[in-house]
Amino acid sequence: MRRRSFLADTLALILFFTTTGILNERFIAGMTWEQVVHARLLGAVLMVPVGRPYGLWRDWLMQRAGSSRLSQILWDSLALVSFQVPIYAAIIAISGASGGGLLRGVLGATLMMLCLGRPYGAFLNFVRARFGLPPGGDKPMSLNV
Repeated sequence: MRRRSFLADTLALILFFTTTGILNERFIAGMTWEQVVHARLLGAVLMVPVGRPYGLWRDWLMQRAGSSRLSQILWDSLALVSFQVPIYAAIIAISGASGGGLLRGVLGATLMMLCLGRPYGAFLNFVRARFGLPPGGDKPMSLNV
């Protein structure tokens, strides 16, 4: 189950944030396509060791969420911003963003992650289900896959 959890959380993170990262880096931060490719390659490498720890962080924070939709949105967004924005800032800085571009990229990522917190949480739960895993904080599902 540990291996499946690692694979599911890592795959979800790479798929979702490679796509959204490209949009932010190119069209908000104003990075060149070469810088975007570098950032996405670096990001993919860094997402491998970060995918599962983020999944655990999110699960821990989501235990505090109530059953209301607003509570789920807020806690998912808080989990994503608090964990991923510092990592993202380092990725685009190493990839060549600086000054105003770095600031715009980090602010853009923060806004994007606030908006994408719940959609990513739902996507993560979807990927976990494909691996026969429960969504965070819920009772275990059948592991027959």
